[in-house]
Amino acid sequence: MARSAAWAALVVAAILLPPAAEFFGQTYYVGFATRVLVFALAAVALDLMLGYGGMVSLGHAAFLGIGAYSVGIWSSHGVTAAPVHWATAVAAGGFFALLTGMLALRTTGVAFIMITLAFAQMLYFLAVSLKSYGGDDGLTLWESARLGPFDLGHDPTLYWVALAWLAGAFVLCRHLVASPFGLVLQAGRSNERRARALGLAVGRQRLAAYVLSGALTSVAGCLLVHATDFVSPAYMGWQRSGELVVMVILGGIGTLTGGILGAAALLLLEEILAGLTQHWMLILGALLVAIALVSRQGMAGLLARAWRRS
Repeated sequence: MARSAAWAALVVAAILLPPAAEFFGQTYYVGFATRVLVFALAAVALDLMLGYGGMVSLGHAAFLGIGAYSVGIWSSHGVTAAPVHWATAVAAGGFFALLTGMLALRTTGVAFIMITLAFAQMLYFLAVSLKSYGGDDGLTLWESARLGPFDLGHDPTLYWVALAWLAGAFVLCRHLVASPFGLVLQAGRSNERRARALGLAVGRQRLAAYVLSGALTSVAGCLLVHATDFVSPAYMGWQRSGELVVMVILGGIGTLTGGILGAAALLLLEEILAGLTQHWMLILGALLVAIALVSRQGMAGLLARAWRRS
């Protein structure tokens, strides 16, 4: 009952945010909430492979970069249709995930982490070398993307689009993890040798999860550029990959809702602490350690305990 009430409250708050912000003249919060939704989409996608497949990636920001440059390259040639950007990001991100996944998934543990990091760094230096698209300085977009008659440069419009993408991705991933596909994925995470002995196609399911995660994260990269009108190789940096992993761990690994909670909490803490002190990263690090010590299941675990007690 308490969980249903909490979800209902979150849905109502998400719906009321744009009109409330406009009414009170605080439209900045619509843009900030959009950023939270974009990173929540990337974190949910990462949690599908990390939390349910046991695949720890330190190169997932590569897919953010693929989505970002899908928008940047098309826009620099005068194509501002958002569906074209999204389709290109899904195709390019999925294809890159398929190629790299077939190699990376032959390994496990630290080797897998290093391979994903290496591929992301390769894309990073490729983006730096693209002088016609800004190179290391990045690329500013002078015309906003459009979705039919709607201008995605309008903050409330982009907010609704990002919310729709996040809701769709969450429902899709929730359905998948509860299906035989998800059960095989989790069996391989728990005991790969036993799962393979039972005849389960663990490798195929892991590759499928990796490709889907990469495609969804690429869409998040598109939405990030729609929000900032700027493309940069920095989107592919390993620090950004680390932030995505922290969001999943902070929110709760293997919960999907944890990706949303972690993205909201991390970005909100950054926003608040950065306004208080220039040493905000020290405080943020201490808070992250405290949450990890209190609950191994992150914020989702803390909320679940609170709901059970209530």
